[in-house]
Parts: sequence; structure tokens; C-alpha cells
Amino acid sequence: MHEEIRAISELIEEESAFVELLLSEVHKVIVGQKRMVERLIVGLLCDGHVLLEGVPGLAKTMTITTLARSIQASFSRIQFTPDLLPADLTGTLIWDPEQREFIPKRGPVFANIVLADEVNRAPAKVQSALLESMQERQVTLGDTTFPLPKPFLVMATQNPIEQEGTYPLPEAQVDRFMLYVKISYPTKEEERTIMERMTEASAAEVTGVVSTEQIERAKKVVRQVYIDDKIKSYIIDLVQATRDPKSYGLKDLAPLVRYGASPRASIALNLAARAHAFLRHRGFVTPDDVKNVGYDVLRHRVILSFEAEAEEISQDDVVQRVFDKVPVP
Repeated sequence: MHEEIRAISELIEEESAFVELLLSEVHKVIVGQKRMVERLIVGLLCDGHVLLEGVPGLAKTMTITTLARSIQASFSRIQFTPDLLPADLTGTLIWDPEQREFIPKRGPVFANIVLADEVNRAPAKVQSALLESMQERQVTLGDTTFPLPKPFLVMATQNPIEQEGTYPLPEAQVDRFMLYVKISYPTKEEERTIMERMTEASAAEVTGVVSTEQIERAKKVVRQVYIDDKIKSYIIDLVQATRDPKSYGLKDLAPLVRYGASPRASIALNLAARAHAFLRHRGFVTPDDVKNVGYDVLRHRVILSFEAEAEEISQDDVVQRVFDKVPVP
């Protein structure tokens, strides 16, 4: 077993060499927000979509755009607005008078990295148009289904739901995001650097330093990262504790949770923990890897009861209680 882990670690050391190069290129433009950048890379390595939430002005859109430019891949940005139509995302069939038939006109979703900017400012019908693309990696126009390019990743941003002009995302769509990352304000020192950098005469430029072939190879290596049976059981216990808190000594949590995390949470925790270990150039997963990505995987998959909302208890509070109670292997 030790020989196997050593072999995997050597492979990861070689295949993860691009990580620092990619981070360095992104941070030419982005100040701080290391956690947000790492979560976007985790999503990229796991074929998992990422939802970023934060108030306007925290560089959510800029971070995604900069990351996309640092990768030699196709990129499209869709600005979600109340008058957006599903066809504006996926494309439609248009009549060709010369061929006397309808031909498909592909929409902006046909790209390696798709930025769904302010995704919760469009009605549910438009948000739901992304579902097939996100889950099946394909788009159906008329009676023809078109595969999306590889890699394919939706990176969405949203403003806090309390803000004017926002619509809550359908639960089915939220569950399809592997990670739901909440963005905080920069520190005082970071904000000074941001101010100085963004008021300079010339802005920093980024170039494509990583190819899609490297990303595709890395995705295969991530799934080879060793994860012990005890860690797997830990992941299952965490997810089960959100569904049946009483069985894990969390009786007072039971009335606060209407629905626990779906099976997608177990899969996402496993993969995200492996990707996190990959970013640290390790060939094995530790409980800290699971904890590090756990909030981003679980927070949007725990549906609270009306009682929890009345007591102003958040999903993060519930996830925190679960992590505190479930024993670490």
C-alpha cells in the first residue's frame, strides 16, 4: 500500500506542477482571494460547477475571467438579466432559405468555461435552461443533441438573495453546483494593494499558461489520489448526519433541517477532497482536506425548516455543528 501511495505521489508531483504557474498568473490581476481561486481550480479538476456568492465589487467576475484567460480554452460570458431567454444560452434553430431547412445556431454555452454572471437575476425558466448542459454536458436543439466541449465548466456568480432584483435559484439547479463558495471582503492590506494596482496607468495582462490537455490529464490523476476507507466512512457520516441528526447525537438539530444533503454531496466531498490534496501535491486524502472543502460542498445541499429561518440559523451554522459532532478518524 505504501509503495502504491508513493507511486501516486510521484505522479501527482509531476502532473500538479502547473498549479503554482496557474495561481501565479491569476494573481497578477487578483489580489488575495486565494480560497476562491483554489475552489475554482478544484471545480475545474473535478468536472464540477462552481457558484460564487458575494456582494458586488468583490472581483467574482474578474477572477473567473482571469482564470479562463490563464487556460488555453474557449470562454464565454453570459450576463443574466430579467429579459434573458433560454435560447440566448443554448442557441436555437434558424431557417436557411438556401438549403430550405432549419439549421442549428449554437449559443454561448458551447465553450470550455462558461461564466453565468449574476445568475440569480434571471427568472427560473432561464436558470433551468442550464440544467441539461450542467448535468448531461449536452444541449438539445430541436430533435438533435449536441455534446459540449471538454472540459466544460459553468462558473456562476450571484448576489445575496436579499438584494433587489434577484430570484432564488431552483433547488434542483443549486444541487448541480459542486461547490457553493461565499466571498468575503478583502483585508485592509489587500484593499490597499487592490486600489494601487487598479489605478496604475497600465493593467497587468495574463496569458494562457495551461492547456486543456494538461487539465484533462490532471482530472484523471485526481481520481487516482488515495483515499482511505476511514476517510470514506467519515464522508458518509458527515452527509448522513445532515439527514438524520438524531442518530449522531444532534437531537436539537433535527427540527431545523427539512432535507439533508443529497448523494451528490458524498460524491462531491470525495472528489473535492482529492482535488484539494492534488493542489497540495499530496497523493492521499486527509480529514483536513475533507474539512477544508466541506462547507462549500454541503452548505447549499442542506434545506432548512421554517423554524431555523425564524431563529435566524444559517446553513453554515448547521454544517458547523455537524463537523463539530461527527468524530474525525
